[in-house]
Amino acid sequence: MELIFVTLASLLAGFVDAIVGGGGLILVPALFATFPSTHPATLFGINKSASVWGTAMATWRYSRRVELRWHALLPAAAAGFVGAFAGAWVVTVISPDFLRKLLPLVLVAVLGYTLAKKHLGRDHAPRFDGRREAWAAGSVGLVVGFYDGFFGPGTGSFLVFLFVRWLGYDFLSASASAKLVNVATNLAALILFAIKGHVWWHYALALAVANVVGSVAGSHLALKHGAGFVRTVFIWVVLALILKTGYDAFLR
Repeated sequence: MELIFVTLASLLAGFVDAIVGGGGLILVPALFATFPSTHPATLFGINKSASVWGTAMATWRYSRRVELRWHALLPAAAAGFVGAFAGAWVVTVISPDFLRKLLPLVLVAVLGYTLAKKHLGRDHAPRFDGRREAWAAGSVGLVVGFYDGFFGPGTGSFLVFLFVRWLGYDFLSASASAKLVNVATNLAALILFAIKGHVWWHYALALAVANVVGSVAGSHLALKHGAGFVRTVFIWVVLALILKTGYDAFLR
């Protein structure tokens, strides 16, 4: 029964994550509810063992239909890998609890800005080119990558928002770009958790398959309906993140 529950959670997580990120909002709480006495690093490791495959599938599907700016995204992915590896190591040493009360406030600011700027992310108009774009994307990858390895909730949404707001991408291109960086951050964190013995491999296969199936469905919808659809899902996912992280920080 435990395996069935977390596998279904992984399926839904892959679906949501492929569109705009935020899959951890679904799978991580499901893992904590199912295995309440397990070390948090182990549950994060299980989450990464599933999400890395779904994110990789979404990246491949997007790359066939969306023009990715590889000269900027490859450095961003490399920086994200380094940042996530460092963050995952830090979380095995110190607790990320101090971020719990800050996170919902940051998400409120992200949501408010997105709602206020009604045309944000509608058009694809990159603000940088060449090395400037590579440095900008790399800095996003490094900072958000560290956050992903250390804490995690909302990583995909933060990547999408920064690619839209700072780099000038539309929501569909930003989501596709975020997936490539997210593959790197998930892989780095997974490697670290595996080295530290914080992955239950007997759960990994079932959760990975379910995550990939959800990812295929989610990326199909995003590609079919475009940037406006992704923006709408982004708003709802960020709102859900605010409610969940706010509850965890101030009411639990």
